[in-house]
Amino acid sequence: MLAFATPPQTGALTPPFAEDPSASDLLDADAFARIAQFVEARAGIRTPPSRRIMLETNLRRRRITAGFKSLEDYLAFVLEGGGLATEAVELIDAATVNKTDFFREPRHFELMSQQMLPSLLEAGVRKIRAWSAACSTGPEPYSIAMMLQAAADRTPGLDYHVLGTDICSRVLAVAQQGIFEAPLTQTIPADIRRRYVRVSTDGRPLVRIAPELRAKMAFARLNLMDPVYPVGDPIHLIFCRNVLIYFDHAIQARVLRRLADRLAPGGYLVVGHSESMAGADLALERIDHTVFRKPE
Repeated sequence: MLAFATPPQTGALTPPFAEDPSASDLLDADAFARIAQFVEARAGIRTPPSRRIMLETNLRRRRITAGFKSLEDYLAFVLEGGGLATEAVELIDAATVNKTDFFREPRHFELMSQQMLPSLLEAGVRKIRAWSAACSTGPEPYSIAMMLQAAADRTPGLDYHVLGTDICSRVLAVAQQGIFEAPLTQTIPADIRRRYVRVSTDGRPLVRIAPELRAKMAFARLNLMDPVYPVGDPIHLIFCRNVLIYFDHAIQARVLRRLADRLAPGGYLVVGHSESMAGADLALERIDHTVFRKPE
């Protein structure tokens, strides 16, 4: 069993092993095109040719888990043998890019501390609901939780809950555990890291998010292509960053409208710095380049 303590973390990552696949374990152009078409139709995610090697590697791992001798056999089952119905989630998982960091795009967390949270508190909100859409393995929702816990520590009566959702079930399983390789947490501000990150005491380069934060979290699978987002009561803070870039403009606009519909009055929607709200026609006030507020 892993044990975790609070001193500063150290350790190095082990480099990934190299694979030398046989010809039957390669993804040909036709199979790639068919899978990319399916993923875009089901999840709205475009898979350009530049991601072919990534998709091939992920599918090879899946075929091993599923018990197939080669990628050729697995793809024959999926594309010709009726396996698409049972493997749909796995194909989407394999095509998903899961780049993420703690406190990524730190300007958003500065605005959260300096403007968003004070505004919500001034409006009388004492149970803040936050949602990290496309949360990947969890650094974003845990970063949000750290900010909210810090605010709760200094604000009597303040409570919060953070929901993390993603279309990829594999990354959600990682997020649920709240265990990460120590170097990944170096982007967390040092004072916050000391308070909310626990270090493995057995010498492994692993850390775990503090239990008081994990108790405030929930994770669930959600496809942003779905017409309804079943996330419960209206949300005060929605982070949907660096995922809209994988959708075409029409899908981006639909997703943004659905997200805005889930906002509580006075709530905030945050998108990535490389993303645009153009064409979404939302009744939101611009607070910053990528931060928007729903009028009360």
